[in-house]
Amino acid sequence: MATASTGRSITPEERKVIFASSLGTVFEWYDFYLYGSLAAIIAKQFFTGTDPNTGFIFALLAFAAGFIVRPFGALVFGRLGDMIGRKYTFLMTILIMGASTFIVGILPNYNSIGITAPIILISLRILQGLALGGEYGGAATYVAEHAPDDRRGAFTAWIQTTATLGLFLSLLVILGVRTAIGEAAFADWGWRIPFLVSILLLAVSVWIRLSMNESPAFLKMKSEGKVSKAPLTEAFGQWKNLKMVILALVGLTAGQAVVWYTGQFYALFFLTQSLKVDGPLANILIALALLLATPFFIVFGSLSDKIGRKPIILGGCLIAALTYFPIFQGLTHYANPALEMAQQKSPVIVTADPATCQFQFNPTGTKKFTSSCDIAKAKLSAASVNYQNVVGAPGSVATVKIGDNTIASYDAAGLSKEDAAAKDKAFSKALADDIKLAGYPSKADPDQMNKPMVLLLLFILVLYVTMVYGPIAAALVEMFPTRIRYTSMSMPYHIGNGWFGGLLPTTSFALVAFKGDIYYGLWYPIIIALITVVVGALFVKETKDNDIYAKD
Repeated sequence: MATASTGRSITPEERKVIFASSLGTVFEWYDFYLYGSLAAIIAKQFFTGTDPNTGFIFALLAFAAGFIVRPFGALVFGRLGDMIGRKYTFLMTILIMGASTFIVGILPNYNSIGITAPIILISLRILQGLALGGEYGGAATYVAEHAPDDRRGAFTAWIQTTATLGLFLSLLVILGVRTAIGEAAFADWGWRIPFLVSILLLAVSVWIRLSMNESPAFLKMKSEGKVSKAPLTEAFGQWKNLKMVILALVGLTAGQAVVWYTGQFYALFFLTQSLKVDGPLANILIALALLLATPFFIVFGSLSDKIGRKPIILGGCLIAALTYFPIFQGLTHYANPALEMAQQKSPVIVTADPATCQFQFNPTGTKKFTSSCDIAKAKLSAASVNYQNVVGAPGSVATVKIGDNTIASYDAAGLSKEDAAAKDKAFSKALADDIKLAGYPSKADPDQMNKPMVLLLLFILVLYVTMVYGPIAAALVEMFPTRIRYTSMSMPYHIGNGWFGGLLPTTSFALVAFKGDIYYGLWYPIIIALITVVVGALFVKETKDNDIYAKD
């Protein structure tokens, strides 16, 4: 099937394909981010009446829906997309996502219908995760298969802007409603409005998608009788295809994912949690950086049409890995210089029995660390205090030495709730007092912050995101044959972004608590990005000039 020559203008049909696919994907990300942005309010509405064990299970399920189930959505909807077509499959995903989101807005809370409320809520959340797992692959495949051969990077780059735009949209709607009705009303009932508003976005997206035509590559394959009857078996049961899925994951999407999460999410976490920057100010700075950098998704997607996908994606991973430490140290220097000075002048030493110190990996936020070592390290890490680790005697209680003062921690295991609370209060106060005396600020001083430099560093981090993310859709589409493309490209994308990227904040915090260095968590994205650079450079072939019609 012929494509237009280089340099011709975009046709109305192509413009409609890009707009409709991007709009629908923005809407799905909007729905997905609503839950995360309002998680604290939703928990009070639906989970407060449950017992601790049930609450733990619900927390696990909510986490699973957010990250773990996305690859399963890729399997379910990828299979359908390769068997019945791109258009109807990602029309199905948007309907599932939209309906699930709207129902959250009208769902009675725990006080009204008891345990049924959180069960329904988690079920809806799982449906959202599954639908999101099927949406991206469908949209990217659909747009790429409509694009001219020499402009696939530019066309699919629009899909790459949708996660950022969906986040923006969700934050804007939430902020607007909160401002209009006030915090008390928002926490009581106003939180439902952003979910209910989504029905309007759903109606527009479905109306547009219904008017679209099926992908020409799929129609060509269907007319030739080459549609796969078992895309899962072909994609993952045949080594030649499974090998490409593995290479796409390790050699492209794993590195892309950690760079994306570091630039858009971990940077915000670092500002607010590690550097104690005021939340609204940190969000404004991140939003400005995203706004300034978003056009570069299109820039790098278009550039990949000229020089290739690999140089840009792997180059972004490599530059990010080499510069993360100085950039994040620069954020400390410009955002909270008092903290930087305290870290240099007031060393802290934790002496503990290594056998009592765990690696504090806690993705659901529900696991309790009760040893004296874990308690001391968690509190120091939360206060952004760097510390050295010294081996203590077996069975000894951990101590924290700040300057000339030494504070004993405590073991919470076996204590009653009241005794544990009393000991925690006493230890926390003693620690906070000595930390303050050592010069560690309780929060960043806005007057001492160099906001333009902080914004510049955040912009650079998001620029790395645009480098690795802008060309990724085109590269994944071009790696796989048409008959199993939807299935094959969706799986590495969602494992990379859902698992490698989604676990970044909790893994990085665990590394910080383990080592006692607020920058130590950066080793996680750095190592993953470097692995991608090596594997991608050695084993992933450039895809820019692949004929996506011939690969059937």
